[in-house]
Amino acid sequence: MTSEATIRAAIWRQSLSIALAVVPFGVAFGVVVRQGDMSVLDAVGFSALVFTGSAQFAAASVLADGGTVITAVVSGLLLNLRSLAFGLVMAPALRGPLWWRALVSQLMIDETTAVGSAQKERRWQRYGYLVSGLVLFTMWNLSTLAGATILGEAESLITTAGIDATIPAAFLALLWPRLEDPEHRLVALVGAGIAVLSAPVVPAGTPVILAGLAVLVLRPWRRSPDPVADDGVGAGGGEGASVDRDDDGGPDLNLEGAT
Repeated sequence: MTSEATIRAAIWRQSLSIALAVVPFGVAFGVVVRQGDMSVLDAVGFSALVFTGSAQFAAASVLADGGTVITAVVSGLLLNLRSLAFGLVMAPALRGPLWWRALVSQLMIDETTAVGSAQKERRWQRYGYLVSGLVLFTMWNLSTLAGATILGEAESLITTAGIDATIPAAFLALLWPRLEDPEHRLVALVGAGIAVLSAPVVPAGTPVILAGLAVLVLRPWRRSPDPVADDGVGAGGGEGASVDRDDDGGPDLNLEGAT
């Protein structure tokens, strides 16, 4: 049986490796904002309040090209419709008061959902989501600040050094263990096919959403849901990383895990 210390260490390794992979993109975003005649404060505000790379780049590009705020917002929304699916995936592991769920939803991006959902138990899904979210949020904002203040043409770092391949590679590493299951392999292949075929004809970001339809090949409505170990989230009895109730009924965040 895998020890709790081993699981925590693996989650931190995953989180740090993905965070390092997104640093060049954060730097590039800071540069893009400054090249669009926006301020350092604009760049920092974008990354802190929006915190989703694709939408940030889309919105900043629209504004830099003289587009309207409404166009920029719509572009970002289209690119992040997939977050609706992320919320459904992570909701069981993030139960708690409305204010708590609204707060942690700020961290809901592709990478944090991938790390969280890769875990086998609810408590570790929550732990993975929160750890990766806090690490990524910190690194993304620091790298944006660096790009906006002290670095120059950082965009060339991404393609010239091949850094643009690091994030897909990190996702593949998280996905690979799940491909041991034949059903998961089938869903992955069908989803990849849907994404590739739809990419030329639908707006950016939409292929990811459509790929989620691949799960229908398993006809999930005809089977009982697979049991996922739950540790009493929100009830105060969980072990490991948990969101327990304090005396006032709110969540008590414990990232240290059980000892």
